[in-house]
Amino acid sequence: MMSPTLNVPGQDQIRRAPKVLLHDHLDGGLRPGTVVELAAANGYDGLPETDADKLGVWFREAADSGSLERYLETFAHTCAVMQTRDALVRVAAECAEDLAADGVVYAEIRYAPEQHLEAGLSLEEVVEAVNEGFREGERRARQDGNRIRVGALLTAMRHAARSLEIAELANRYREQGVVGFDIAGAEAGFPPTRHLDAFEYLKRENNHFTIHAGEAFGLPSIWQAIQWCGADRLGHGVRIIDDIEVAEDGSVKLGRLASYVRDKRIPLEMCPTSNLQTGAATSYAEHPIGLLRRLHFRATVNTDNRLMSGTSMSREFEKLTEAFGYTLDDMQWFTVNAMKSAFIPFDERLAMINDVIKPGYAELKSEWLFEQTAATRVSSSLAG
Repeated sequence: MMSPTLNVPGQDQIRRAPKVLLHDHLDGGLRPGTVVELAAANGYDGLPETDADKLGVWFREAADSGSLERYLETFAHTCAVMQTRDALVRVAAECAEDLAADGVVYAEIRYAPEQHLEAGLSLEEVVEAVNEGFREGERRARQDGNRIRVGALLTAMRHAARSLEIAELANRYREQGVVGFDIAGAEAGFPPTRHLDAFEYLKRENNHFTIHAGEAFGLPSIWQAIQWCGADRLGHGVRIIDDIEVAEDGSVKLGRLASYVRDKRIPLEMCPTSNLQTGAATSYAEHPIGLLRRLHFRATVNTDNRLMSGTSMSREFEKLTEAFGYTLDDMQWFTVNAMKSAFIPFDERLAMINDVIKPGYAELKSEWLFEQTAATRVSSSLAG
């Protein structure tokens, strides 16, 4: 019988495996059909396609340009149809449903409240609508036999000047489903240090925050996010690879920043498919996550924008399994990493790991062992 460490999962097992998602944008994960229907209902005529299938293809092709700035342009359309309370509730509920159907048991979904005010909603009304949608999506998922818990991350835009206001909003709703804060948008020219007042406020309030850093920009962005701003996690952080030297003989030398990130167990919210689209990586096989996994960084696997990347958590793991031969043990390692790094209380994280994640993977690995035993017996019988 084959070694149980060689339990490479198939598509069905990957889908059924419990997964944890820390980096996913609400306005980047709409169903194409929902975009079309909301546009028609709200009188938005700016869509490049009104057929749902064709629109889905358009989003993926527009995002697949190798430029973060071009990638971000696609959000004009999704944000345009997310300006009413009903639209926000629907999008959030469908988000939770779709993730649960894909085997995600815990997710932190981020969005920028300031981008949903064009039809007259207040910041508070935006947050309350999204929270209502997440709870509705969790309820629908349970009805379908799936379990998921969703927390919200409120995002401030790097190029705007509302980060402190959004941080205060996140703190105000921290007992009502908002688990933390984030800043996002183009990195170049908009360093995280521009928002120090927001980060200082959150630290004083003992609140959590992550920062998009090390995606399109290099090591200075990561250094500032950690050492100046005090980020709990790094959104992407893929450019930490620039501080790691790999010699021809395979030996590895970490620079001081990379060593600090690894030693302090700072979570990296890595999004392989998105990184390929924005040019932060050239292929799945060459994505830094392979080396970072081998070096035991606190790497996690995420989707970023499911609509633009045409992806899901299952697809991300399928691609990594193809590229690196990852097993169920590797999937469990990434998933436990993510759950350890979530912005919910320690006892709740521990319960998810011990009562949901580990039992889920144990069941999948037992399936694999029985299948291998049966295959071995059949092979022996045929040989006899």
